[in-house]
Amino acid sequence: MDPVETIAVGNTLGEGIHWDVATQSAWWTDIQEKRIHRYDPAARKLDAFAMPERVGAFALMERGDRIVAALESGFALVDLKGGAPEWLGRPDAAVPGLRFNDGRVDRQGRFWAGTMEEIEPRAGLGNLYSVGPDGSVARRESGIAISNGLAWSPDGARMYFADSPLRTIYCYDFDTASGQISNRRVFARTPDGAHPDGAAVDSLGFLWSAHWGAGRIVRYRPDGTVDRALDVPVSQPTCVAFGGPDLDLMFVTSARDGLSAQALANETGAGNVFVYKMDVKGLPDRRYA
Repeated sequence: MDPVETIAVGNTLGEGIHWDVATQSAWWTDIQEKRIHRYDPAARKLDAFAMPERVGAFALMERGDRIVAALESGFALVDLKGGAPEWLGRPDAAVPGLRFNDGRVDRQGRFWAGTMEEIEPRAGLGNLYSVGPDGSVARRESGIAISNGLAWSPDGARMYFADSPLRTIYCYDFDTASGQISNRRVFARTPDGAHPDGAAVDSLGFLWSAHWGAGRIVRYRPDGTVDRALDVPVSQPTCVAFGGPDLDLMFVTSARDGLSAQALANETGAGNVFVYKMDVKGLPDRRYA
């Protein structure tokens, strides 16, 4: 399948894409460039916002003009127009080599993000956190190398989470009232060279996972078996989101980071965002409550 549109943005490390229903626009972060992008497909308009630190993940808020962001050193409320961040918590800031990475908003409006180890060999020092509506930060999981692939089932009762170097996607029972997670089990393991990255769940409850290094997006049935795969024109897809007026467009971010000069010559589209017309629909992304 060929993309119906390519957003030639050339991100170094595009990540964390999501769709805002209210403004009909796609939002994502270029982590290494400390930049957030907003794209309006109707106007073909691309905006960029400079950030005070690298942004692993972020979400728009239900009220006000700020965003909640997992900056590299912690959680903060950030004004896109500039100014100092309002810190909510920096729980892993004292651990060398850790930064925040992938994140999402759950069905109830909590913001989630986890940390990752940038220094190898990785020892599982990362953690997964949630931020409640009152701004309180709670640790939900530990022993993580690279946090990735957060997503929730349509009813919110199941949470998906990936640890990329382990090539493993996990599934948890999710208490929608408290945000507590339990009963971790292996949902799927990816092949050699395919590292599970950002993910999204469609309206039928199937999980779509970007496979870094393998150049594909894989759709998993709720039982963890592979339903199908979408090949993309770059080796490092990073995240997926459903968008468009009918939520039947899939937006795929990608990265140039870590590719050799030869690989970049072969992958001229690395770092771009690719848009595909799908035969399934997604679910609306929540704003942070």
